[in-house]
Amino acid sequence: MLQLTVYTISTFPVVTNMKWSKKLLWIILSILTSVIIILVANGVPAVVPQPNLTTTAEIPEEILRTEIILTARSPINGQPLTATEYTQLQKQLQTSPAPGLNSAIQDQIFVLRIRKAILQLFPFLGI
Repeated sequence: MLQLTVYTISTFPVVTNMKWSKKLLWIILSILTSVIIILVANGVPAVVPQPNLTTTAEIPEEILRTEIILTARSPINGQPLTATEYTQLQKQLQTSPAPGLNSAIQDQIFVLRIRKAILQLFPFLGI
């Protein structure tokens, strides 16, 4: 069976050689203090910088401006297109513009915009 001994402050066993324990404590504290002072004086960084492993050379802006772009995305659905497909699509959009909205929908949008403007001026109306 286990026997537990509970010590309180008054019943804690006292170290018999108190002078030796004080000397040991002073030695440990002085070493720790010296190490902390040396580390602080040398300016140990909080985060150790990591070496840059990527060796990507930056391309100058002048070269990037003269680079010919061969791929594009469709303004309609975002699919990738070649340069010729993109120019054909741009010509097609210029000749036949997108179909307009129904007049009833345009009227509804106009009324909603007016309502939004009125509510910005009079937010307490609750319309």
